[in-house]
Amino acid sequence: MGQDDQTLNLPGKHRPKRGKTSPSKHNNQSTPFRNIVQARLSRRDALRGSLEMAAGTLFMGAGLSACSSDSGNGGETSGGGSDPDRVAQLSFDSVQGVAGEDVNDVVLPEGYTYDVLIPWGTGILGAFPAFNADGSNTADEQNQQSGEWHDGMHFFPINGADNRGLLVVNHESLDMLFFHGYTLDGDGKAVPNRETDPETGLPTNANQVRKEMASHGVSVVEIQRMSGRWRITDTGMNRRITAETPMTFSGPAASSEVLQTKFSPSGAQGRGTINNCGRGFTPWNTYLTCEENFRGYVTTQEDPIPEEKNRYAITNFGFGYRWDGVAGDSSEVDGNFARWDTTPKGNGASDDFRNEANHFGWIVEIDPFDPNGTPVKRTAMGRFAHEGAEPGRIEAGKPIAFYCGDDDENEYIYKFVTADNWNPDNPNRNMLDNGTLYAAQFSEDGTGKWLALDISNPTLQSRFSSQAEVVTYARIAADLLEATPMDRPEWSTTDPNTGEIYFNLTNNDEKGDDAKDRNVTDSPNSPNPRDPNLWGHIIRLRENDDAPGATRFTWNIFAFGAPAGESEAINRSGLTEANQFAGPDGLFFDPRGVMWIETDNGGNAVAEATNDQLLAVVPAGLGGDRTLNSQNQASLKRFFVGPGRCEVTGIVLSPDARTLFINVQHPGQSFGSRPSHSFPAKGNGDPGNLPRSTTLAIRREDDGEIAL
Repeated sequence: MGQDDQTLNLPGKHRPKRGKTSPSKHNNQSTPFRNIVQARLSRRDALRGSLEMAAGTLFMGAGLSACSSDSGNGGETSGGGSDPDRVAQLSFDSVQGVAGEDVNDVVLPEGYTYDVLIPWGTGILGAFPAFNADGSNTADEQNQQSGEWHDGMHFFPINGADNRGLLVVNHESLDMLFFHGYTLDGDGKAVPNRETDPETGLPTNANQVRKEMASHGVSVVEIQRMSGRWRITDTGMNRRITAETPMTFSGPAASSEVLQTKFSPSGAQGRGTINNCGRGFTPWNTYLTCEENFRGYVTTQEDPIPEEKNRYAITNFGFGYRWDGVAGDSSEVDGNFARWDTTPKGNGASDDFRNEANHFGWIVEIDPFDPNGTPVKRTAMGRFAHEGAEPGRIEAGKPIAFYCGDDDENEYIYKFVTADNWNPDNPNRNMLDNGTLYAAQFSEDGTGKWLALDISNPTLQSRFSSQAEVVTYARIAADLLEATPMDRPEWSTTDPNTGEIYFNLTNNDEKGDDAKDRNVTDSPNSPNPRDPNLWGHIIRLRENDDAPGATRFTWNIFAFGAPAGESEAINRSGLTEANQFAGPDGLFFDPRGVMWIETDNGGNAVAEATNDQLLAVVPAGLGGDRTLNSQNQASLKRFFVGPGRCEVTGIVLSPDARTLFINVQHPGQSFGSRPSHSFPAKGNGDPGNLPRSTTLAIRREDDGEIAL
């Protein structure tokens, strides 16, 4: 997501910058990751030399031997190892960057084309209602249509077929300026059709609020390839999961005091999933949707705001949704509007919705093959602004590690390791309820350790009374154990060639005085040329002994984003106009060893040269320490450029590698004005032709494998 993605364009109201956490309650005094990197780089060339561990040879030096496995990653086949004859080679030429907010199409390499598959408002079940291009669909219709702001997704083959499966798509947010349509005033300025109180900015139309809640969540869509193109079908498995879908909690926080509400006095049930951003998957064929910026939806009028809410940046207005504004409407059921205001109003947690914020920020497991199944929020995996839940290498007889980023500036990288080993012959479908949650601590020498967020730790016992509290307030627990603050951890992905884990760190401009205000140790005199970090970078780590449950790891920087024209001090990877990038966000290794990088540029020099994009590289083919540098940067190629004002996010390859599914999120985003175009339709985003987030199916015109 972009830094301004959560602005709802409500005149005169709060417009918080995306990615900000509370300035007063981040009490971790450990050194932020950017300072660790700089200290390390100042002593030696970490990107071109070998890294040394106390035990001897370092995993990312020239002596690295790639690992392969007979076990795929979540059902996907493993990559080809380190044999140069088996390393994938990209077959396309890098496409030219295209910039401009009015750009109303995409750019692909020669010989490629795309089909529009699932734009916002596509009827997928029930009466299959058609999308009204002026935004006038009702809440009931939206419940039967795909939602807005497509994000993470995954493809689940049906009966092992290459040409038929379930595409599960997250819907993160929406642009309030045109979600309900808009009109133009006498000056040609867009006026949103959302009905609000002119004094308070609170919504007044309950049907519009229901429609907004219905647009969030997840779509499960059955698709089939027929005559070379994918089409939506329906044999009874299509489904919408929204902000009002019944949920259950499992794991240590389930049925605990921290989840008690008026709706669920026992703390066992909840309603809905929101701000669904990154995704994960399991080898037992379930989907993991990740709740990111829930802070923008729940509010509180408390003064002072308690630490448990303040540390998650919950404020009195959020992102401006304020769905509680229609509380008391005759259509309200069991406080489904009132619950978004978490101000205590009763005698205890079971009398009001003071704990409703604790119902969000989890990993939610969905069985895509059971259209009537109840989604489960797996609390053992921790609560924060989740960006993905990517499994590491999955092997029989070993536990599974799931890697997660907390997408805020100066937040942490986490992993969850299952207590049970994976048994493909007798799958335990509740493996995510028992295990250990860790936060990462990085050291300057290229090593790191995982800090167990476990109530058995005396430091955590001094603050929390139960493991339920530890996982619910994972940020506070990680603060106490001095995890390393990072530059907005986003998606992770696992290299099928080596088992190494890569993380996108999107950016961080909260430096110097800002960081000191948050009590995050940061030396404003640090000789850091990437301070502030406006462009982001990609980190790579490897578990000691390649063990999922390892408590130590080694790491280095794989690539630095930067404008092509910047100095070597900033453009450390030697990027050119053919591959400059910023704001790395989505990240995906396909089974052949190709790593795909999706961007969310934000406002910077790269955005002035190209709209958001999709790039590809094969790390196993880089040679040496396999980091991206000026000698091998041409191996990173731009494959796709999106329309103006979009984010490129969400990606998965079909099992036969002949289709690449990607999402174009919020094309033509308004930024307080009228939409700049109407992608995927042609036009300039006029009130009767709104832009729509869209899933694209990219294919080669000769029907060959994508990219190779």
